[in-house]
Amino acid sequence: MKEWLRSIPAVHELQNHEQFLTLLEKSQLDVIQLTKQLKEVISQVRTLLVKEQWHGAMPGTNQFITEMFQLLNSQIHKQFSFTIEKVINATGTILHTNLGRARLSDNAINHVIETARNYSNLEYKLIEGERGSRHSHVETLIKEITGAEAAMVVNNNAAAVYLVLRALAENKEVIVSRGQLVEIGGSFRISSIMEESGATLIEVGTTNKTHLYDYEKAIQSETAIVMKVHTSNFKVVGFTKSIETEELVQLSKEKNVIFYEDLGSGALYDFRKHGIGEEPVVKEVIAMGADVVSFSGDKLLGGPQAGIIAGKKEIIDKLKKHQLARVLRVDKMTLAALEGTLLDYARGEKGIQNIPTLRDLLVNLDVLDDRAKGFVTNLLQATDKYLTEVFEDMSQVGGGTMPDVQLPTRVVAVKHNKLSAEQLGKKLRTECKPAIVARIQKDALIIDLRTVSSEEEPFILQALINI
Repeated sequence: MKEWLRSIPAVHELQNHEQFLTLLEKSQLDVIQLTKQLKEVISQVRTLLVKEQWHGAMPGTNQFITEMFQLLNSQIHKQFSFTIEKVINATGTILHTNLGRARLSDNAINHVIETARNYSNLEYKLIEGERGSRHSHVETLIKEITGAEAAMVVNNNAAAVYLVLRALAENKEVIVSRGQLVEIGGSFRISSIMEESGATLIEVGTTNKTHLYDYEKAIQSETAIVMKVHTSNFKVVGFTKSIETEELVQLSKEKNVIFYEDLGSGALYDFRKHGIGEEPVVKEVIAMGADVVSFSGDKLLGGPQAGIIAGKKEIIDKLKKHQLARVLRVDKMTLAALEGTLLDYARGEKGIQNIPTLRDLLVNLDVLDDRAKGFVTNLLQATDKYLTEVFEDMSQVGGGTMPDVQLPTRVVAVKHNKLSAEQLGKKLRTECKPAIVARIQKDALIIDLRTVSSEEEPFILQALINI
């Protein structure tokens, strides 16, 4: 054992080896960093030798040195590779929270790249030659699309709720129906956000029924806001009662308090005309007279993570001036992505087709059927290792939106002649670049092409062929 350990080349010897110099050029590391990685590999090999767990060539041989540099190459790749990587979503869940929710449109992506690569007029008025506001870049578009008097953007909708309550209702009361005290992703609760904001939560009604008179009786001199929370991530069915926005707007006006609606998912497009869900469109809620609304950017809107606040100018101006507005503000790349997405909306129906989230939601069932059958034909022509079937199934919207909506789809069920569905799924996730994530159902791997782009489809096909 001692002889083996003594036979491990010294660091300075390995530094002069041609493989070290090759790695130095290939890895783009400096000598200090590469030497640090080399020392770690030597330490690992020493430990394995002492524990008699080393299964490579014996020290003192050329093969041992080759294996040392192979380990070094692997370590460098692991240490300096991105941990966030592209994934092909073949699950059929459009707004898959674990996979990053909404994909951006090409327009938004290109705008982000251009903004990130260069200086920009983020907070500068080019015509006047003076300091400007970062809010201005998307405010005009939000106003045009929603009909609001003013708007601003923070880093997510939870932040939007927090800012609204902190700025407008600190040390005052906010009235909310018990049936709307939702918990959003990551165990964040509306009631907890209210508590942190300094507002006092006044619950009215019951879990399943809240009447207008419940709100009326609760409004006191300390009431600042009547709040409605859109229950986008769950549904209460059966013996239920809730108050419509118009009634709460009217009541709030009569009592001279602010009406605030947290719309959550942020639908700028009316999916109801396609028979998809019952999501209120932001523009409609603004038109009903809501003083302020907030909603997410990376859900049904199909843009980047953001919390969008829109409403009366007097209120939005107050929010912009609050100290928390700077704490919660978004960066230039988020604004660029959001501006690119909103421009797609501003172009109308043709522009909306550029947004992947909406395109995937609205895709024709016949298109999915043709794609699924074509995929199976191509797979069976290339290999005889699989049993396949195309059948009717349901896709999900995901992201905590439209929980009761099922989107009819066509999926490909794949069974390998030797591997189980779990083994096949794991190979697609761990051995493929990009990784492919699919569903497992009834001992088969399920591929839903609704969430797979036409450019990604050949990668899945080739991955299955290779396996």
